[in-house]
Amino acid sequence: MTSPQQPRQPQSPAPATGSKVRLPLWDNARYLAITLVVVGHAILRLIDASDTSYSVYLVIYAFHVPVFVLVSGYFAKSSPPGAKQLKRLVTDLVLPYLIFEIIWTLVRWAVVGTLNLDLAQPSWTLWFIVSLIAWRVALPYLAQLRYPLLISVVISVWAGYIGAITSEFAASRTLGLLPFFVLGWRLRDSGLTRRWLSWSPATVAVWRAGAVLVFAAVALVAFTGIDFWREIGIRRFLLFDESYPEMGYHEWWAGGVRLAVIAVAVILSFAFLVLVPRRRTVFTDLGQATLYIYLLHTFVLYPFRESGILEGDTPFWYLPAMILFAIVVTFLLASKPVRKIFRPLVEPHPRWLLRRVSTPVDAPAPAS
Repeated sequence: MTSPQQPRQPQSPAPATGSKVRLPLWDNARYLAITLVVVGHAILRLIDASDTSYSVYLVIYAFHVPVFVLVSGYFAKSSPPGAKQLKRLVTDLVLPYLIFEIIWTLVRWAVVGTLNLDLAQPSWTLWFIVSLIAWRVALPYLAQLRYPLLISVVISVWAGYIGAITSEFAASRTLGLLPFFVLGWRLRDSGLTRRWLSWSPATVAVWRAGAVLVFAAVALVAFTGIDFWREIGIRRFLLFDESYPEMGYHEWWAGGVRLAVIAVAVILSFAFLVLVPRRRTVFTDLGQATLYIYLLHTFVLYPFRESGILEGDTPFWYLPAMILFAIVVTFLLASKPVRKIFRPLVEPHPRWLLRRVSTPVDAPAPAS
């Protein structure tokens, strides 16, 4: 869907949140969030031997997945799903997961020589697809609760104490990151977007200056305390993928660390959204192709990840080079030619598998 042309003055009234008009703000946020995801994966192999790379990694991982989940929650529907919504759940998420899990199984077979299709253990980044399915299915039920956001935070902190909740079917991350999905859904109806788009450029500039200071403070803490962060294994907390005992934390207060991680992620997520352009940009339309970027970027980065060229004592320019490379990869994977080629894999629509969803029409009045 083509985004409408934006008014000259940002204080003009924004469309209603529930309207079908796409707001450039959120497409911009989707694209920038997925770009950070790709950057984080691109520099992963550099962090063991480079404190600078690890510091950059910590700043990115402190919020990039939470904000991506938050943006996904913003577009989620809490109403009971109808036939059309259930069909889209299958075509948009279930089938792509099955397709790419099979592809990754074949890749591992070609590289390692072992053929093992295990749908319960999502390959690399495919956990997000499984979690997104679970969040969308659960949201209509959570929406019936009086305090869904508070309850989701309690679930997230509680899940970390349970060793039986593992990465199988992405259960640990699904429960751990649940608050961000619920927060995104609540934002849609809060009116914050409308108010933010109505503020004057001067007011926006002040908020953005504050957001820059927030990121600067977090970066300073990450860089100056890098030895401490390595020692306590903070990276494992940021992944939401393990229970506290698995990470070596058997103390009763371990849940407080996750709660602090959630709080920091929320603050940084809002700071990120404040910095996102409100108007159309060169990458606004690319924000509608985030699933292509997410599913395809791992194949581009896989050789770097497995070859070992990013490990050990690397030159200082590897970090900025990989960041720039990730940005270029993100842009290319969202381009129309790439989307056209890979659409059958990313957006499959097998007519032979799914029933046709017909629109009910009024029955004719009985003859008198």
